[in-house]
Amino acid sequence: MPKYLLSVWSREDDPMPPDDEVQAMFAAVGRFNEEVQAEGAWVFAGGLHPASTATVVDGRGGDVVTTDGPYAESKEQMGGFWVLEAPDLDAAIDLARRGSAACHGKVEVRPFQDDV
Repeated sequence: MPKYLLSVWSREDDPMPPDDEVQAMFAAVGRFNEEVQAEGAWVFAGGLHPASTATVVDGRGGDVVTTDGPYAESKEQMGGFWVLEAPDLDAAIDLARRGSAACHGKVEVRPFQDDV
């Protein structure tokens, strides 16, 4: 079955909602995760620390060069993701709709390349 990356995007400079809203969002995401696992679509998922904690590694030359911070200089950053299996793009979009509602964020859907 095809796999899809569902990535959650937000702006790091957006204000944090009140703690009770954050806890409600975590609970909703937990319920969504349980539903997706029960449906057999779950592969794995994870939340990410802020993009400011990223390290970019460039091993193209003779020396390895590391740089602090995210690779892309953008106002929007990926904050978490799911890797899910779905029979087709429409089903993956429906999963993303549900995930977006749970996490209160925009979710990008991208199919994995076919196995070679």
